[in-house]
Amino acid sequence: MELIKSLLDFLLHLDKFLDTWANEYGILLYAILFLIIFTETGLIVMPLLPGDSLLFAAGALAARDTNNLQVGIIIPLLIGAALLGDNVNYFVGTKLGAQIKARERILFFKREYIYETEKFYAKHGGKTVILARFIPIVRTIAPFVAGAGSMHYGTYIKNCILGAILWVVSITLLGYFFGNLEIVQKNFEIVVFGIVGLSLMPIIVQYVKQKLMKAA
Repeated sequence: MELIKSLLDFLLHLDKFLDTWANEYGILLYAILFLIIFTETGLIVMPLLPGDSLLFAAGALAARDTNNLQVGIIIPLLIGAALLGDNVNYFVGTKLGAQIKARERILFFKREYIYETEKFYAKHGGKTVILARFIPIVRTIAPFVAGAGSMHYGTYIKNCILGAILWVVSITLLGYFFGNLEIVQKNFEIVVFGIVGLSLMPIIVQYVKQKLMKAA
């Protein structure tokens, strides 16, 4: 319970945490940001880290004159972190996919998840990898399942690169240009919930569609 409270406090006051770290660690903050994004995208057991709000807050921090952080460094660095994490996740999925298919369940992964995801990828193609990038938790699970489901690496990596660029650039620049507005700074918690809400919207819409189709 304490861990959840600490994570929630970190998420809601991310701008203050990053500001403190920038003052304490200087350019070492680049490494901290890299590790957080890599961990969220690369470790299947860490899907709850605040990737979207972190990018927004990092962009806002880079726009201030009170530190030496540069948005021109943050963006390519975090694109690299996201790509490295995704590829680690993908190749772990390729190694464990056969084991999951051979058994009913490994940890919280069921064999049916792999088969359902394979069908989804077959229907919607590689664009699914791009869309997954913008959805919390899903962006952590999607690379693993793509590997476990035997998605061709050429298809995966092309969409993975495009998704990483779109995700990091769009949200970081939103923070850079709008994160320091007074109304945003005073209501950062609401902004965080708004970012998370928008990110989860595709899941909510898909869920509602499925319910309506079953009811029809």
